Amino acid sequence: MLIRLLRRHLRPYGRPIAIVVLLQLVGTIASLYLPSLNGDLIDRGIAVGDTGHILRVGGWMLVVTAIQIGCSIAAVFYGARTAMAFGRDVRSAVFHQVGRFSAREVGQFGAPSLITRTTNDVQQVQMLVVLTFTMLVVAPIMCVGGIIMALREDFGLSWLMVVSVPVLGVAVSLIVRRMVPLFRAMQTRIDAVNRVLREQITGVRVVRAFVREPYETERFGIANAELTATALRAGRLMALFFPVVMLVLNVSSVAVLWFGAGRVDSGQIEIGSLTAFLSYLMQILMSVMMATFMLMMVPRAAVSAERITEVLDTESSVLPPTGPTAGPALPDGQPVRADLEFRAVTFQYPGAAAPVLRDITLRAGAGTTTAIIGSTGAGKTTLLSMVPRLFDATAGTVLVDGVDVREFDLDLLRRRIGVVPQRPYLFTGTVASNLRYGRPEATDEELWAALEVAQARDFVERMPGGLAASIAQGGTNVSGGQRQRLAIARAVVRRPEIYLFDDSFSALDLGTDARLRAALRPVTVDAAVVIVAQRVSTIIDADQIVVLENGAIVGVGRHAELLADCPTYAEIVASQLTVGVGA
Repeated sequence: MLIRLLRRHLRPYGRPIAIVVLLQLVGTIASLYLPSLNGDLIDRGIAVGDTGHILRVGGWMLVVTAIQIGCSIAAVFYGARTAMAFGRDVRSAVFHQVGRFSAREVGQFGAPSLITRTTNDVQQVQMLVVLTFTMLVVAPIMCVGGIIMALREDFGLSWLMVVSVPVLGVAVSLIVRRMVPLFRAMQTRIDAVNRVLREQITGVRVVRAFVREPYETERFGIANAELTATALRAGRLMALFFPVVMLVLNVSSVAVLWFGAGRVDSGQIEIGSLTAFLSYLMQILMSVMMATFMLMMVPRAAVSAERITEVLDTESSVLPPTGPTAGPALPDGQPVRADLEFRAVTFQYPGAAAPVLRDITLRAGAGTTTAIIGSTGAGKTTLLSMVPRLFDATAGTVLVDGVDVREFDLDLLRRRIGVVPQRPYLFTGTVASNLRYGRPEATDEELWAALEVAQARDFVERMPGGLAASIAQGGTNVSGGQRQRLAIARAVVRRPEIYLFDDSFSALDLGTDARLRAALRPVTVDAAVVIVAQRVSTIIDADQIVVLENGAIVGVGRHAELLADCPTYAEIVASQLTVGVGA
């Protein structure tokens, strides 16, 4: 998964990557040349007192050092820019993929996990890319080059490399191997903390209202403790990493000096060459350390890449049509009207024991109002969600103007629909920016007109700034009824051909509800209006009322007809209205 993700998103940056590799190659060759120059300076300059040779070699060392520094700075610059661009591209790919998900896929992953995958997981892979350009590219060049240069200085001490390098590699590999499952567990623990924290912030009013702060504190404490414990176990292994490396490095240094001293004393090697050999051995071991350090980063990045790829490889259950249509063409001058029809629609969630909706057949004609009522869990919201293709029907067909919604261009289909969801959501910004979600080009006059229809003009005028009044995330700085009216105004601004009101009047008092529905009639005169409601007074004047029970239609008709012919509807009316109003 990691290699596939890197290959896919680093392919556009082949040229910068080639520049990084070239710069690191030149810089590493320069660093490998320095110990040889230093040994020559000691043996032929300092040891014999040749000041001229010391100045010449010292000058060359300064030039080589300047080249090394310049190449290293340039390599880090290009490497960091490429890694940041890679992270940007992956985040963008995940974001756009999630944007194409239906409600089913979003529910499958969960919002907290999707947030973690888009942020923390991408950051882990991005960090691996940065370290690859700054360390991993250098490690093999330095290791191979160091071995060659060390053998040139003294072949007799080469056995020390044969011993120390494998010892360091095996020791660090054992540590890294134990860290892999811990890194995998850490990402899951981060998901859990995000989930609990998100629930507590979103539901803070409920928590306080039911005095559940101690319980929620304990719940967060458990999730936090699990993450902390996993992180501590991984941290202890990471803390063990550098002492092991330093132990091998220092023991190797002592061994070189111990065995090298005898060879110097016997004249088999000069002091400068011994110094150079020691430097090359340190470079070799450092390259091994860098490679193994990268191996330590790879497991966590691999887990993150797996989680990212899982999102990128998940296809939405709502697939775009191969030959999309914009719908039937209309003669010039004819008003745009839309008929909505459900034909034998059945819907079942994956893995569910029974379908949520069964054999739903109904029609909501243009210029008519269709109301859907039923008990909680009857499938009302699911039925509405299939019109804009938040879900697709398991069986049967949903049609707009006689065309299957699965054959429409998805954007064009949704532009014809104005949805007011059961839980109205407002975005951080202003009243105007939220209303223009419906239609970005809408003028201020059109926004005020929509607010007047939604019975929201009065409270918006009282807000500081009017249309420019600020709205907090989720609309938490306005009441539930005000959120509902702003959401209705947003749909009215859109001027859709199909209005879908999903229990959108529940937070309104009866007077406001009646005034709003009266103001909507002239606005929706050419549109198909579908209202899901729990309150009978909201739908009593609808052209047709559809009664759902356990996912099936048990009655269709007007209010008076259903009172006489549908026991389920009669029970609902009896539970809400007085005998005088319901008769």
